Amino acid sequence: QVQLVESGGGLVQAGGSLRLSCAASGLTLSAIAMGWFRQAPGKEREFVGGINRRGGSTYYTDSVKGRFTISRDNAKNTVYLQMNSLKPEDTAVYYCAAATGIRNGVPERSGYDYWGQGTQVTVSS
Repeated sequence: QVQLVESGGGLVQAGGSLRLSCAASGLTLSAIAMGWFRQAPGKEREFVGGINRRGGSTYYTDSVKGRFTISRDNAKNTVYLQMNSLKPEDTAVYYCAAATGIRNGVPERSGYDYWGQGTQVTVSS
């Protein structure tokens, strides 16, 4: 059974940092393209960024470039989203997702087979 479990969310003041983790079971994340998404209340789910299946390339939406960093620890079968300089507009539920059929790059919309349950990030002003 495949499971993705996010952790690390919480309440932080603007300008602060959080690191989200996405731990997998039933999947080998080192061979899979992984994405991070977020959904704020009343808004559509948004692609935040991702890391390709080989782990050599990362991709970010413009609003988080320079502030967020995605990495992978193959030994722990975990993908991370390091979030620095957080802003109130970063407040959302954050999800990780696995795109097992994607060989190149990271999709921004479709192509994800498995999703985590989400973790809440709240940034206060």
